[in-house]
Amino acid sequence: MTFWGVRGSIPTPGPTTSRWGGNSSCLEVRHEDLPPLVLDCGTGARNLGMKLVRQPGRKLHMLFTHFHMDHVFGFPFFAPVYTPGFEIDVTVPASDEDEAQERLKGFLNGTYHPLRLRDLPCKLDFKAIRPGREFTRSGYTIRGHALNHPGGSCGYRIEAGGKVICYVTDSAPFAQPGEGVAYDRPATPGEARMLRLLEGADIVVYDTMFELPEYLEKMTWGHSYPEYARALCAAAGVKHLVLFHHAPDATDAELDRRAEAWAASTAPKVTLAREGETVLVEG
Repeated sequence: MTFWGVRGSIPTPGPTTSRWGGNSSCLEVRHEDLPPLVLDCGTGARNLGMKLVRQPGRKLHMLFTHFHMDHVFGFPFFAPVYTPGFEIDVTVPASDEDEAQERLKGFLNGTYHPLRLRDLPCKLDFKAIRPGREFTRSGYTIRGHALNHPGGSCGYRIEAGGKVICYVTDSAPFAQPGEGVAYDRPATPGEARMLRLLEGADIVVYDTMFELPEYLEKMTWGHSYPEYARALCAAAGVKHLVLFHHAPDATDAELDRRAEAWAASTAPKVTLAREGETVLVEG
């Protein structure tokens, strides 16, 4: 799994974010010779796309969590969509394929970007999924999960080769302060469903945009904090938690402090997502 964009809400490249990364959400997942999975298409997708067109293979799968701008910014600048011969399956939380296509078409309609979706020379195949249902893409087994975010968002559990990665971004906690697993109390119904998604995962990438005090001020914004993500992952038997979707104002120095604060954590191990870093899921 490679992190091509780790920032939330708006890309913030510059001197204060150069070490941890300023591009918005985009991950690449690979297993052996299977086509790659691209999770979200924030501005990090631009660099990923330039790499993909230089490599063998003209097939990939793209999974969107939702269509807030920071997760879509990169799609009009993703080189494979301009490359004849590329086949791209685009999976969208939607009721049917027409709705899935319409959601992306709104960003390439001649108004927000000069190109229209119908003008792209690649082959786009839109697929609709409903959170809670399992589906397959090439050799990957994937399950979507409805998250707690304004306008909705979909997390994913991805299995291949006996290994499990979960991608959970843009989601507020499933419990009020003082309730649930973060406070050593029984899981709420929403947490119980999330624990089933995360159960036994090798790596969980989880939205932890806020620190706890900031979360308490912005509880309706649809983002979480590290202590909550760790409590869920510990209860689910996760091996490795990656803190993700860093706040736009979080500088390298602040993220250094966060990484140091969590460095000693075990069961699960806790690290921070760093743009350009590849994480291996090993036995």
